[in-house]
Amino acid sequence: MPSVRVLGYNVRSLRDDADAVARVIRALDPDVACLQEVPRFGDWRVRRRRLARACGMRVAAGRRACGLAVLAAPRVRRVAREFHLLTRVPGLHRRGLAVAVLEVDGARFAAASTHLDLRPEPRLAHVREVLRLLDRAADVHHAPVVLSGDVNEEPGGPSWTLLSADLRDAHAVAPAGESATFPARDPHRRIDGIFAAAPFGITGCGVPGDPALARDYPRATDHRPVLADLTLPG
Repeated sequence: MPSVRVLGYNVRSLRDDADAVARVIRALDPDVACLQEVPRFGDWRVRRRRLARACGMRVAAGRRACGLAVLAAPRVRRVAREFHLLTRVPGLHRRGLAVAVLEVDGARFAAASTHLDLRPEPRLAHVREVLRLLDRAADVHHAPVVLSGDVNEEPGGPSWTLLSADLRDAHAVAPAGESATFPARDPHRRIDGIFAAAPFGITGCGVPGDPALARDYPRATDHRPVLADLTLPG
């Protein structure tokens, strides 16, 4: 049964220590890294590619808008990619959804990244929109979906509840490591998650707690990474 390691990580536009971000990602050795707040101003394209190379990965999906990217390891083949702008809310940052359709060991899946609003009403509306887009991508590409996101809400909130009703909150199913993702210097909130469709088996999910690695977390960005080990039907 093919396995895939998925990382979710808000890198705060690499405003802190970009080398620490790369060290964290390399140490976690994901097959797929679903990133939020990647650079989108100035030499944004160069900085994204530089980050991907520093992690031993390549950019598989993402555009300038919304600061989203999906990176893939060399053993992962990209089949297709999508990018969707979510409905604009006046006065708020534009939100989006980056999707990479990938294959690993002959098994196809779609990995997606999103970053939701701080305000609850547009956040919930965008979750509904994201779930519709993911359902369509799964149908079109015949690929189960795994979504990583900075939800800006903790479990039990309406947006998190809707996400985990349609997909499965991987940490809730198979907790591994630590749970709190924010802020990196004093983590006490779980606002970042990985959500997997039913065909995935979930081996474990959480914030890796290795002390040597954890020392880099507050240097790298204001969020801690979420790592999920998943399996797929052959």
